[in-house]
Amino acid sequence: MIIETRAYARAGLLGNPSDGYFGKTISIIVRNFGASVSIYQTPELKIEESDVDLNTFRNIYHMVDSVKLSGYYGGTRLVKAAIKKFAEYCESNNFRLENKNFTIRYRSSIPRQVGLAGSSAIITATMKALMQFFEIEIPKQMLPTLILKAETEELGINAGLQDRVAQVYEGCVYMDFEKEHLLQNGFGKYSQIDPALLPKLYLAYKVELGKVSGAVFSNVRERYDKGDEMVVGTMNEIAEIAEKGKAAILDKNYNTLNQLINRNFDLRCKIMNISESNMEMVTTARKCGASAKFSGSGGAIIGTYEDDEMLRRLIVNLQKVRARVIKPIIM
Repeated sequence: MIIETRAYARAGLLGNPSDGYFGKTISIIVRNFGASVSIYQTPELKIEESDVDLNTFRNIYHMVDSVKLSGYYGGTRLVKAAIKKFAEYCESNNFRLENKNFTIRYRSSIPRQVGLAGSSAIITATMKALMQFFEIEIPKQMLPTLILKAETEELGINAGLQDRVAQVYEGCVYMDFEKEHLLQNGFGKYSQIDPALLPKLYLAYKVELGKVSGAVFSNVRERYDKGDEMVVGTMNEIAEIAEKGKAAILDKNYNTLNQLINRNFDLRCKIMNISESNMEMVTTARKCGASAKFSGSGGAIIGTYEDDEMLRRLIVNLQKVRARVIKPIIM
């Protein structure tokens, strides 16, 4: 029997990147893109390579293009990290795994390294597949923490819980990573918001802006850990934006929500360097009358629009700056 699981792309609507700093966020699942994993019993344990893992190229230019798009590391390292953390979790919780091997493969349609959580989607789908294959139940609130550990502890990726929570809970999720609760329990306070309450949302992304996940946060992390007042204060304000945003969504106060989305990005600019190409996307969208902020760490933006005419302007004008616009499918 072949088991197939899936995890979807994620877009941070409000509060990011405060999730890695005991903050608050609201995220949505983007079902337009996803990572799928297949697993079935075989005599030996085998991890099959995807296209981005292969080391055979048509020519030198094909190899260069592959590195530009996917980096030097493919997705099998993510699958390996997930398997290792899953096995360690089962051992530490006295779950006896059945003595059987498997072949596992993954595929992903998520644009790589543009802030749509492609790496964590592969790990999330792998964890779901392993849970089904070995008939092991991991508490829902703990699963995002285990997924995060596969990235941070095994692969040295600098990340927060937000992406993994959204990909486990799906839909639209409000997350509170209050420090005392998080350190005491190992997970935050998570509550789902009815996606039907959301306004019209668009997502735009540039594939050529790909970069190594976590790299943009290194200096901010160092400054935060040293107690830099500018960074700490800004992160706290970004977290408060998510809390205010939840109230605005529940009240369908979309004017306030638009202002909060823009404010979220403007605060980010105070403590992080924004590339010209990334800034170009945000300013182009705002000139169309839409709100705009990063959906993650850069390379993609999310915001609200009023009507089909504004969406058309977004599509036309963002295409001029080499960005593709989609309407995110959340449910």
